[in-house]
Amino acid sequence: MATEAFEDIAETFEFLDDWEDRYRHVIELGKTMPPLDDSFKVPALKVQGCASQVWLRPVIAGGRFDFQGDSDAMIVRGLIAVLHALYSGLPLAEVGTVDAAAELGRLGLNEHLSSQRSNGLRAMVQRIREEAAGRA
Repeated sequence: MATEAFEDIAETFEFLDDWEDRYRHVIELGKTMPPLDDSFKVPALKVQGCASQVWLRPVIAGGRFDFQGDSDAMIVRGLIAVLHALYSGLPLAEVGTVDAAAELGRLGLNEHLSSQRSNGLRAMVQRIREEAAGRA
């Protein structure tokens, strides 16, 4: 039940032969995201459980979920971009039904991220789910 944007990422990953190419692609995705304004880099928007500094700012419009995000680590900015592709534009009620582990598993991220990065990714997913549930 992935969005079209996430399916595009998954298709691209199928054509990339090794993890280093995929890693570079994730970083490139992060570079395309607009930076989060410094005024939103506050403790209330900071995601706990990440090795890097991560901020997620929910943006809800018309009952649909979106968010802005940023990190001080390039790979994490890329992971935020992947999550943005996975969740952006979904109705609030659908955000919690996304099997993020399975969808991200399609990209092979589980096998190639450090345990700290994997924990941080799970923390970001949990934060997204909580934010959507709190506004549904």
